[in-house]
Formats: sequence, structure tokens, C-alpha cells
Amino acid sequence: MTERPWTLEYLLDDKPSIQLNTKGLFHFEHLREKPGADGEVDGSDGAWEETFHSWTDSKPRGPESFGLDINFNGFEHVYGIPEHASPLSLKPTRGGGKDAYDQPYRLYNLDVFEYEHDSPMSLYGSIPFMVAHNTESTVGVFWLNAAETWIDVTHEKSSTLGNLLRLAGTGKEPSVSTHWVSESGVMDVFLLPGPSVADIYKQYSELVEQTPLPREFAIGYHQCRWNYLDQVDVLTVNDKLHEHHIPYDVIWLDIEHTDGKRYFTWDTAKFPDPVAMQQALAYHGHQLVNVVDPHIKHDVNYRIWKEANDNGYFVKNKQGTDNFQGWCWPGDSNWVDYFNPNATSWISEQFHLDKYNGSTPHLFVWNDMNEPSVFNGPEITMDKDIKHFGGWEHRDVHNIFGMLYHKATADGLRTRESPNKRPFVLSRAYFAGSQRYGAIWTGDNAADWDHLRASVPMVLSNNIAGLHFIGADVGGFFGNPSPELMTRWYQLGI
Repeated sequence: MTERPWTLEYLLDDKPSIQLNTKGLFHFEHLREKPGADGEVDGSDGAWEETFHSWTDSKPRGPESFGLDINFNGFEHVYGIPEHASPLSLKPTRGGGKDAYDQPYRLYNLDVFEYEHDSPMSLYGSIPFMVAHNTESTVGVFWLNAAETWIDVTHEKSSTLGNLLRLAGTGKEPSVSTHWVSESGVMDVFLLPGPSVADIYKQYSELVEQTPLPREFAIGYHQCRWNYLDQVDVLTVNDKLHEHHIPYDVIWLDIEHTDGKRYFTWDTAKFPDPVAMQQALAYHGHQLVNVVDPHIKHDVNYRIWKEANDNGYFVKNKQGTDNFQGWCWPGDSNWVDYFNPNATSWISEQFHLDKYNGSTPHLFVWNDMNEPSVFNGPEITMDKDIKHFGGWEHRDVHNIFGMLYHKATADGLRTRESPNKRPFVLSRAYFAGSQRYGAIWTGDNAADWDHLRASVPMVLSNNIAGLHFIGADVGGFFGNPSPELMTRWYQLGI
């Protein structure tokens, strides 16, 4: 370690393996005063307020970003930092010629409609974990920050002559240089020295834990679409699968099973006896999964909304004086603040059998729209300057919102019976450690060959980052696959 300028090197066999700040890009914003009328303090454009189309992002604490360059010496490939629809070996974002991306990899959980493939754009989850690997060693970096984060990747590959010189002991080692920048939050960086692959994952799992053993049915065949119409439709699908000798384990219900998009309820005209329906499925060994999204319909006569509002459990507006309100499937909606421990305990209890009317031990849960998705928000998500419990701005904690809802749901299912039983909860949004709470899927893909192709490195990148119970929508979500595409996707899924 050197002091001026400060650098840090991790040595493996007396050779630098991970290097910090060797390019001198370490920075953090200092605390400053908001500009006054005299103009004597910092008032640079965008420092205290930014406008994006019709949205204005206030920054009451001013600029708070920080960054650091991290170099992987002796490596030609780096992996991880999902979620992106990009190759497994991360493509360069600088100095890589025609194959390089023209912008950094972005980590910022978003509800992305028909996302692009082969792109560093943000998707539904964010795991700021990167691994460098070669035939001799494996090292990693875990950048523990939940704010919007950008990562540049530069490959400094050796030429043929350089490789020959290196074999002779005089050439320069290849390396991958990365530059990490987060908008706000805390700088908390873990260096994982390896040197073996097994060592890396032992070190990483001590930080974020491992994937628990799932329920047996959870690794079987799941039959899901948007949307089965009613109770008769569900039981007809069940009967037809049996008639054609197609084994399955779980059938799923999307938002239309509810009473007007009020979660924890049923549309009683369409599902007059949900308990009998679940029992009919369970008789043949099948389970049911209901979607339960995090937005709560703003309705003073809706028990869930009224209890949350009366107890002050909703996320607040940027002034901290009233509930944040946005638009999602039910229309006007509010969001429970999962940074409030009392609110989290309360929402977990709503999954208990005595609270969730019409539920049985054979009902499990699907968390969708938990990036969170806000239809009338900037980039279809929450404003960055709204307030969470404890004084946090949403910008500081955005990428863990979905994971906290996933955790609350899993805790509710785990404790609804005595003795406790392992839950099954599928989530769309995620962060490092989400594997502790259930399965993940890669999001709303399209029924085309490019998305089939992209699903393989997407799943593998998440595997590298600690998510092992993950998959893609077989056949795609948007559009209708051809018989050939559907067949090939089933082959891949199985």
C-alpha cells in the first residue's frame, strides 16, 4: 500500500493481482453548502437539482457520488455484475474497438419493456459483484452499494508479440481495468483474494450467504401465463394436463385473480371458492402460486391500505409529510416502506393463513413489479428524492427495495405454519443476497431467437453472482413463439 497517491495492491505469488487506484480515479464528493444569493458556494449545474423530461430530482444534500478504479492484473476476462443482456465475459466499454459498448454497465433496477439484447443497459436486478478468472487463479470484488452504479470495463490485451515476450518473462501481463462510480450511499468494497474458484465462493458466501434447499415442487414444471381467467379455467388446464399425461407441479395466477388489483383478495365472481380449488390441485400433488405485487391500491375501504396508512407504514414524499403516491396496475397506489421494521413485520403477517383470506398451505407467492415499478415515475420507477424510514432518500437504497419485499414475503410464508416450512417466492427484482429468500427470473423477455440466445449468459452471469435458483420465461413473455422456437426453448429449460 502506498500513501501519496494512495494505492493498494493484493499480491499473489509476489505479483499484483488486484490493484486499487493505480489510475488515480478515487474520488468522493465533499459536504458543501447549497448556493445562496451571493453565489459564493458551489452552484454547478445539476449539483442540487436536475430535470429529466417532466420530472425534477431535488438533491437536498447536494452531489454525493464516489468512485474508484480497480484493476485485475494478469487477467483477460471478467464476469458478473448482473443483470444485463450481454455476453458472459464482459465486453469492454472503452477502448475495445467495434465490439465495445459505447456506455458503461449500469446497475439500477428498472421495469424494462422488451429489453434490448447485447446491451449494458439496466434491467430488473443489480448485483455489484465481479470475478476475474484465468487458468491460474480467481479473484473478485464486491462493491456493496445499493444506489445507481456505473462500471466501465477496459481490456488491455497483449499483442502476439507481447504474448511471446511474456512467455519469455519480459512481456507485460494482460489486465482488465474497471472504474466504478455510485451516485450516493456508503463506499464499502470487499476484495476477495481467492485464489481458487472454491475459495472465492466461500469468501463471497460468508458475506451474502448461500441458496437454501428449495421445496421439491419448486424445481419441477411450472405452468404460468397472463392470465388464467377463472376457477373453471384453472381446473380445466389441470384436467387437460392430466389427460395428455403432461406432468406438472405448479399453476400460477396473475393480477386478474384479485378483486380490482387489491392484493390478498380474490375476485369472488371468478374464483368463488379458492380453498376448494387449491384442495383439488393438492389432491394430485399440485401447488398454486399467486402474484402479490408491492403497490397497494389507494382505497380507504381496502383493509390493507387502511391499516398501512393508519400506522404510517407507507413510503413518504420528498418533503416527508405525506405518503408517496404513484400509478400502477390498480391506479393510484402507495408503497409499504420496507426499511421500517414494523411495516415489514406487518406485511409479513398478511401472508399468514388467518390474514390472507382464501389461502391454504398449498398457496405460494410471486413478487412482480418490485423494482419498484411506478408507471408515472421517472424511468418507470420511484423518484430518487422520496423519503424512507430512517431518513434515507430513495436514491441511496433503490436497488435493495425489491429484495426487502422478497424477504418480507418469504418470512411471512415461512412462519405461517407451525413448525415453520420452507417458502417458495419468485421475485423479479433482486440484489446481492436475494438467493436467501427464493427464486428469481430474468424478467419480461420476448418470444424471439435473440432472447432465447441471451437467456443463457444472463442466467450464468447470475449464477456467478450467487443466484443459482434462476431461470427465464420459457417461450418468452411478449409475443407468440413459433413451434420450433417453443420446442428449442423447452429443450433449453429442461
